[in-house]
Amino acid sequence: MGDTTAWLVLAAGDDRSRASNDGYDDFPSSHYSWDSKVPNHEGPKAGHVIVLRDKHRLLGASVIESIKHGKSEKPTYRCEKCGSSKVEVRTRMVPPIKCYRAGCGAEFDQLTPRMVEVVTYRTKHDVDWMDLYGRMSSKQLRELCLQPGSQHSIRELDYDRFREAIGSVPAPTTLSRIDAAAEYVTSGHKKAYVRVRVGQEAFRGDLLTRYGNECAFTGNAPPAVLEAAHLYSYAETGVHHADGGFLMRRDIHRLFDEGLLAVDPNTLHIDVHPNLADYDEYTRFHGKPLHPTPTKGQREWLRRHWEQMRPTSPEAV
Repeated sequence: MGDTTAWLVLAAGDDRSRASNDGYDDFPSSHYSWDSKVPNHEGPKAGHVIVLRDKHRLLGASVIESIKHGKSEKPTYRCEKCGSSKVEVRTRMVPPIKCYRAGCGAEFDQLTPRMVEVVTYRTKHDVDWMDLYGRMSSKQLRELCLQPGSQHSIRELDYDRFREAIGSVPAPTTLSRIDAAAEYVTSGHKKAYVRVRVGQEAFRGDLLTRYGNECAFTGNAPPAVLEAAHLYSYAETGVHHADGGFLMRRDIHRLFDEGLLAVDPNTLHIDVHPNLADYDEYTRFHGKPLHPTPTKGQREWLRRHWEQMRPTSPEAV
């Protein structure tokens, strides 16, 4: 994965100290927005990994499926004395706005916006979102950037070092799902990748008809929490295989995709990774059989998943 390009971006929403702009409509698990006034604004591309943080911690990671471009007018604010954009809001001082340009220091109750035309960018990355809330601090993430001293809100991240770091923090996590998606989108199969996602609801409907309201790992569950889970990595063939999925509860689906839950192909019993040892909700399923009896095709996909996620079998929980 040495060729993977990744970006660390600051999703601050309305929680901004700078008074020089009005912020963006960031929604970390779905999209990220910026404009042409932002340094590195042309860096992120479809197929790149996007890692989002707030001012204090890691939020999550995904793969950019697409980026929507547009044009807009943006209100910007500058010091009315020296013209600098280094104006910040002070929540506990009066006047609340101060210019921090060296030699200025002017203070204001409010500033008059100046409208400028910008190109807007908005990612779509909801399909492959991995919630990694709090796994690393913002300081740790900044140190993994190619330019650790940069203050930009969009910075290029050393993805190999990030993968290594996220795999060694408490409750280490594999990014194999992110890796597979990034490779798929950048391999020239983007249209097939999108087609797979478009057909997801029909795939889920077929599984509900076949299995009823039953999670393959935990049993009966409300339909609202059941997702159509592929037993293979991101539909590498670009199609939904009839024997390539089970219904899984949302949390089970995420853990299965990350390899923290798997199925031993020899016994067809559930294997819970040692990293989940502190969570009774999941360890209680260790060694239990799946609820539906897997078909021959499903057993083959489960075997491939096992070989990918358990290259050496972990110790029992």
